[in-house]
Amino acid sequence: MIYDVIIIGGGPAGLSAAIYASRARLKTLLIEKNGCGGQMITTCSLENYPGFNGGIDGFELARKFEDQAKDFGAEIIYDEAVRIEYGLAKKVIAANCTYETKTVIIAAGTHAKKMNIRGEEKFLGRGVSFCATCDAPFYKDKNVLVVGGGDSAIEEAVYISKFAKNVTIAHRRDKLRATKILQERMRLHPNISVIYNTVPKEISGRDFPEKITMTNIKTNENKDLKIDGIFVFIGLIPNTAFFSGLALDEAGYVITDENMNTSVAGIFACGDIRKKQLRQVVTAVSDGAQAAISAQHYIENP
Repeated sequence: MIYDVIIIGGGPAGLSAAIYASRARLKTLLIEKNGCGGQMITTCSLENYPGFNGGIDGFELARKFEDQAKDFGAEIIYDEAVRIEYGLAKKVIAANCTYETKTVIIAAGTHAKKMNIRGEEKFLGRGVSFCATCDAPFYKDKNVLVVGGGDSAIEEAVYISKFAKNVTIAHRRDKLRATKILQERMRLHPNISVIYNTVPKEISGRDFPEKITMTNIKTNENKDLKIDGIFVFIGLIPNTAFFSGLALDEAGYVITDENMNTSVAGIFACGDIRKKQLRQVVTAVSDGAQAAISAQHYIENP
C-alpha cells in the first residue's frame, strides 16, 4: 500500500497536518512513537490558544485534535520512525514496518535538553524531571529547584508552587528571559525565589536527590542547596537523528521555506522541528496546515 502522505510525529503540527491532509481526501498515515499530543500534553492550561478563554488543558486539546483527524479518515499508528529513504516512492522505515508514500511531513518535534552534570542520569525519573504537569504532585510540601529562566521554566515554577513548600529558580543570567506577564504572575507566589548567575554542578543523594551543588558563574563560588526534586527547563533539541540528507541550521533544526518545503522535493517539515522564531501550539497548527496543503500540491503537480 502506498500512502499519499505519511506524517512523522503526533504533536499539534502533525495532527493539524493529518486533519488537513485527510480532509483533502489524501490517504494519510500518522506515525507517532508514544502518544499523540507532543509537549502540548505536559501543559495544564493553554491560556493563549485562541478560542478558549480561560485556557484549556493540553491533554484535552490533543484528544480533540486526534479525534478530528480520525473523523476525517487519517490512520494513526504507534511506531518509531528510524529513517527515510528518498525517491519517487519514498519509504519510511519504522521499528515494526516499512511504509511507502508519495510525500512525507516531518513533525517529530523536540526533546528537552539535559543539564549534563554529575548525578543527573542517576536520578532521572527519581527526582530529576522535565515535566511539571506529570510530576509536580509528587512534591507536596517539599523543596524543589527549577533550572531555567524562559517562559517554560517560569510557567512551570508557578504550577509547581501549588504543591511544593518552596520553589527556587536557578538561572544562568542576571535577569529572566520569560515574558513580563509570566514574571508578574511568578511574583504573586511568595514561595518562589530566584537565584541569578548560577548553574547546577552536581546532584547528590542516596536513592533520591538530597542536595545540589550550584556554581555562581561570576564568582566561581560553590554553594549547596537542600532539595527533594529538580525540574529542568533549559531548552530543546530537535528530533532529527532519524533522517539525513536535509538541510539543517547550526542548531540542528530543519530549514524550510514558508510553504514548509525542505531541501528535498516531496519532503516537508512543520512545527518545532523546523527553523523558526516562535514555537507555540498556535504556530505548530499553522505549520501543519501549510505542510498538508503543500503535500497536496506536490502530489497533484509533480
